Amino acid sequence: MAHVLVVGAGIAGDTLALLMERDGWTVTVAEIAPALRAGGQTVDLRGDSREVLDRAGLLGQALECLVPQRGAAWIDARGRRLAEMPVEAFDGRGYVSREELLRTDLARIIHEATGPGVTHRFGETVEALEDTGTGVLARFRSGAEETFDLVVGADGAHSRVRALRFGPEEDYRRPLGLAHAWFTLVEGPGTPHLDGWFLTHNAPGRRGVEARPGHPGQQEVGLTFAADTLPPRHDREAQFALLERTFAGVGWRAAEFLAAARQADDFALDTFDQVHVECWSTGRVVLLGDSAWCASPLSGLGTALALRGAAELAAALRAAGAPGDTSRTPAALTAFERTMRPRTASAQQLPPGRVASMAPKSALGIRVNALAMRALQSRAARPLVRKALAGSEHGRTGTPAGEPRTSPARI
Repeated sequence: MAHVLVVGAGIAGDTLALLMERDGWTVTVAEIAPALRAGGQTVDLRGDSREVLDRAGLLGQALECLVPQRGAAWIDARGRRLAEMPVEAFDGRGYVSREELLRTDLARIIHEATGPGVTHRFGETVEALEDTGTGVLARFRSGAEETFDLVVGADGAHSRVRALRFGPEEDYRRPLGLAHAWFTLVEGPGTPHLDGWFLTHNAPGRRGVEARPGHPGQQEVGLTFAADTLPPRHDREAQFALLERTFAGVGWRAAEFLAAARQADDFALDTFDQVHVECWSTGRVVLLGDSAWCASPLSGLGTALALRGAAELAAALRAAGAPGDTSRTPAALTAFERTMRPRTASAQQLPPGRVASMAPKSALGIRVNALAMRALQSRAARPLVRKALAGSEHGRTGTPAGEPRTSPARI
């Protein structure tokens, strides 16, 4: 029986593992983390996300995990609202949709759907990959060696597989000038309630403080700031010190969030980058998800692309006769890239001003951004926004069906 190694147990990796198991593959998933990763922000169920989950039979479970949403609001240092966009805006296709769930819940749903044909090796990753002619010999960090018919690098923007087979990260990383910390805050007796609103306070200097609804008794917190490089990922104290220097004196709940970051089990910090790789496969090794095409969180399409990419890769292998016949696997990987490349290229084309709207540089920019959010919802602007949404959904080449290329927040 054909055997595939998937490196990375994220959304893309576990979705692929699930679909390939159903097609008859034996699947091994190597994940460097000691357990399934928790945390992450809210993801919506529009477009490709909804379609792929529906076809996989998981949409019902995802809908049971929705986080109640009322909309997004931009506030000043005292918490006063400068602008807001309720979920009803643009028929539920605005900045916040009616159907959103936490990434941690989606990852769990997909992970638990895998069956006995999938073996997860947590705390494990690859140290070397060597072609054998008919397969790939993988040497693991644990010292084990095993040959696979196919190796898939679904291990994120800092992909180990990409580094081993395609070259160093700096050859493919395109920083966008922002960094972002995110974590879960556990509410205490005096924690201000969000009442279903995703709140953002922008401060001059491209600094943003965000809080959005999470599980009951929890809030998902984000801290956005200008940066291209960060302290090493293992140096947590240096990361906290950087955040404390950057957000010193910022109003609203910044001080509360900085203190909570040190207590969070799921704290993470990374730069907003894109990944551009000229060719996603070499021999029987292929990249999937952010390791191949990261569009950055600013695109709003990371989860949709991960799900669609996994579905398209599984379909390409199936069409090539795998797992019964793996001789055409390299051709299947080429077909997969031919299908997915236009979608990812479209997602990476961020609208002008996207960085500035996420993190305005000046007090004037903050006021202009709030004004723009209000203006987009005006009676005069609604027909233009609807036309943009309709065009992106029905006639834009390379755009996932039902996934707006330009949501109101991105125009």
